[in-house]
Amino acid sequence: MDKEKYVAYVGTYTHGSSVGVHVYDLDVENGYMTERDVVPVNNASHLTKSDNGKYLYSIADEGVEVLKIDPETGDLTPINKVGIDGMRGCFLSTDHRGKFLFVAGYHDGKVTVVHTHRDGRLGSVMDGIFHKGLFSVAERNFRPHISCVMPTPDQKFLCVVDCGIDHINIYKVNPTSGKLKLLDVVRCELESGPRLIRFSKDGRFAYVNCELSNEILVYSYDGSGKIPKFELLQKEDSRMDKKELRCACSGLRIAPSGKYLYTSSAGDNSVSIFSIDPENGMLTKVLSLPISGKYPKDIDVFPDEKTLVTLNHESNEIRFFTIDYERGLLVMKGRPIKIDTPNCILISKVGEPEDETAQQENA
Repeated sequence: MDKEKYVAYVGTYTHGSSVGVHVYDLDVENGYMTERDVVPVNNASHLTKSDNGKYLYSIADEGVEVLKIDPETGDLTPINKVGIDGMRGCFLSTDHRGKFLFVAGYHDGKVTVVHTHRDGRLGSVMDGIFHKGLFSVAERNFRPHISCVMPTPDQKFLCVVDCGIDHINIYKVNPTSGKLKLLDVVRCELESGPRLIRFSKDGRFAYVNCELSNEILVYSYDGSGKIPKFELLQKEDSRMDKKELRCACSGLRIAPSGKYLYTSSAGDNSVSIFSIDPENGMLTKVLSLPISGKYPKDIDVFPDEKTLVTLNHESNEIRFFTIDYERGLLVMKGRPIKIDTPNCILISKVGEPEDETAQQENA
C-alpha cells in the first residue's frame, strides 16, 4: 500500500476561495490529504473518471468539462468543454467502452448522452430524454429531478434515478447511436426520494439511498434477460436517530473490498456504516455517529478502508475519521481542511486505470 500513490479530486462550487477542482495527495498510512493544485472549473458539482483512467469529467456551468490526467502525477490539464442542450447537470458516469458520457439533470429532469472521442475530447449530444411528472411548480416532489445515472455492472442497461417522481428508469443504450430506449421502471415508495444507486462488487446487488425517507434499499439484480430484474430485499434506516425527522440522506459509497457500505445524512449530520453480507447482499449496521460538521454532502473511504473522509458542504470543510469497525466507533483525526462549498470527492490511484466497479464507487 505504501508504494502506491493516490490522489483525491474534490469538486466545489466556485465561491470564496474555491475555484473548481482541487487536487490532493493522499497520505494513506496517516489518513490525511494535502492540497497540491487547483484547476478552475465553473461550479464543479460532480466528477467521474473514464474507464481507462486517462480523463476526468466534471460538471460545469457550460455543461461538461474534460481534463486529462497525468499518469505519473495525477495532475489535470483541461481539454475541452461542451454544452448538454439543457440546464446544468448534477451527476456523471461513463460506459465501459469509453464511448459515451451520461449526464443526470436535476433541475430539468433530463438524462443526456454525450459522445466521447478516443483522445478524451467531448463530442456532440447523442440523445436526451426528459422525464415526465406532475410538474408542480410549488413543490419539489412530484417533478422530475434526476439525481443519478449509472450503467449496470454488466454494461447492459442504464439506471436513471429520479428523486422527484420516486422512480428508477431502466434504459437500453444503442451501442452505435447512443439513443436511449426505456425498458422498465423500478418504482420506489411515494415521497421516498431515491437519490443514488451503487452496485455490489460482484454486481449481484444494488443499493439505493432515499433522501426523504432516509432509507437504504437493497435490491437483487439479474441482468440475464432482455429486461433486467430488480427485487427489493431489504430496507434499512440510515439515520442516527430514527425519531429525527429533519434528515436527508446524501452520500453513498461502497468499500473497495465490497465489505462495507457508507452513507451520510444532512439534518442530523451523521455517517452510518453497514457491513454487507457477501452471500445475500443484506446490510447490518456497524455504527451511526455525528461528524462534527454541517451537511456531509459526500463521503468516501481511503483505499485501506481505515479512514473515512466527509465533505461538509455547509460548514466549508473536509474532515477525517479513523474507523473502528469492531467497536463501532469513529475517531476524528487531524485538523479539518478548510474549503468553500465542497460537493464531491473522487479518490484515484495514480498510474493505473480503474475497472468499472471501482469507477462506479468513486462516481
